[in-house]
Amino acid sequence: MEPPARPWLAQPRLEIGHTNALVLVALTLIATIYAIAKRKQRLPPGPRGWPLLGNLPSLDPNLHECFASLSKRHGPLMSLRLGTKLAVVISSPELAREVLKDHDVTFANRDVPAAALRIAYGGSDIVWTPHGPLWRLLRKVCVRELLNSTILDSLYTLRRRQTRATVREMLHKAGTPVNVGAHMFLTALNIITNMLWGKDSGDQDDWAKAVEFRRLVGEITELLGRPNVSDLLPLLRPLDLQGIEKKMGGLFVRFDGIFNEIIEQRMKDGGKEGSHDFLNYLLDLKDKGDPKTPLTMTHIKALLMDMVVGGTDTTSNTVEWAMAHMLEKPEIMKRAQEEVDRVVGTSTTVEESHLSHFVYLDAIVKEVLRLHPALPLLVPHCPSAPCTVGGYNVPTGTRVFINVWSIQRDPAHWDRPLEFDPERFLREPKWDFSGRDFEYFPFGSGRRICAGIAMANRMVNYSVATLLHSFEWCLPEGEKLDMAEKFGIVLKKAVPLLAIPEPRLSDPALYEE
Repeated sequence: MEPPARPWLAQPRLEIGHTNALVLVALTLIATIYAIAKRKQRLPPGPRGWPLLGNLPSLDPNLHECFASLSKRHGPLMSLRLGTKLAVVISSPELAREVLKDHDVTFANRDVPAAALRIAYGGSDIVWTPHGPLWRLLRKVCVRELLNSTILDSLYTLRRRQTRATVREMLHKAGTPVNVGAHMFLTALNIITNMLWGKDSGDQDDWAKAVEFRRLVGEITELLGRPNVSDLLPLLRPLDLQGIEKKMGGLFVRFDGIFNEIIEQRMKDGGKEGSHDFLNYLLDLKDKGDPKTPLTMTHIKALLMDMVVGGTDTTSNTVEWAMAHMLEKPEIMKRAQEEVDRVVGTSTTVEESHLSHFVYLDAIVKEVLRLHPALPLLVPHCPSAPCTVGGYNVPTGTRVFINVWSIQRDPAHWDRPLEFDPERFLREPKWDFSGRDFEYFPFGSGRRICAGIAMANRMVNYSVATLLHSFEWCLPEGEKLDMAEKFGIVLKKAVPLLAIPEPRLSDPALYEE
């Protein structure tokens, strides 16, 4: 039996403790029965675990790294027993293709954790809703009315306004350290809330509110990624031993209150006259929708939650990682600035129309997403029927993790995989975000691929280009970069990036545009 490593469970460490001989015999019997059943079922190989608890005590908080380490010993198709739940970890492009392409329909469902049920209105959103007519409706609504290229083009003025507001705020703080991720979070938040219901969620100078809001969203994504005893030992769910459901419940109340207030005001006003924002469309669809697949108020609030949580943390984290890597390698930042200057010039500001000309900057963003995919294990899949993957059986209801973080760092497929080298995407320009290449698929693949790729790509590239064009950047004196990662369902920088902006444009009026 493998000894426990750093446990993921809240301290103190979860241990079996002292018990009488009868209980030990019973636990040993359970373990023996499981081992026999595993051989009969022909499950993928994996580490031995504790009786009843399985591999739970041996998991590290950074699950993506822990799974990668275990897969080196047990193979790219590995099974784990997490309490009563069987989990399978996929860590190779070939196996990922089997799951996400060859058996896409079978694996298109989710094993919804208790934390997601709490925050996502019982799993009524795009992320957690089972594959079927309702999921197709929700996704079609979001893509058609919010995330397609035509709609995104029409909302460019909104994105530009918020980004320029961030530039002005950073200009006021020039010469002093700024929290890059927090500024970009508030920018993304205001862009998204304006798209959803036509209103900012906070001013750039309302810093306390911005930091608090980011903390709340960060807590949600962290809790969604944390293994929960309530999911893995259902008999113990009423006890909520880790307090995850209680914490998520508190977060849910705060966000639900915001959504209720906005919706009630909108309905009181009889709809925002002349407005074509997403909320107006959803409320109209609820009243006129197909009775066979009705859109309820619960679905509307769940979609708003998806957009607010999913579109803020992921975007701001990616921009923060990009700036951190360029500060770590100033020659990359200099080359990116030269490209931006060459395309934009110094007598105007960056516009989204310039983005297609930023070849090197685009490679930087792709390299960031290779090393730090927003969702390192994607959202776990769950087969709706027994399936064979890699010659092994994967039973119905298994929680399937695709370790895209590990795949995109695999030395078998990537030269110098741990080095930040944007030029690899210039030498091999085949990689994109379509999910067709299973060596590089940071947004997932198949039916459940991220619906917001186009918006995320625009927001990240535009933000990074604007920061590089508007300012020179350096670290505070004596500070060293800490590039450690912090795992949640969304991967983030463990230590926030503090960097000093200095204006680099000769015409001060450009900062006021």
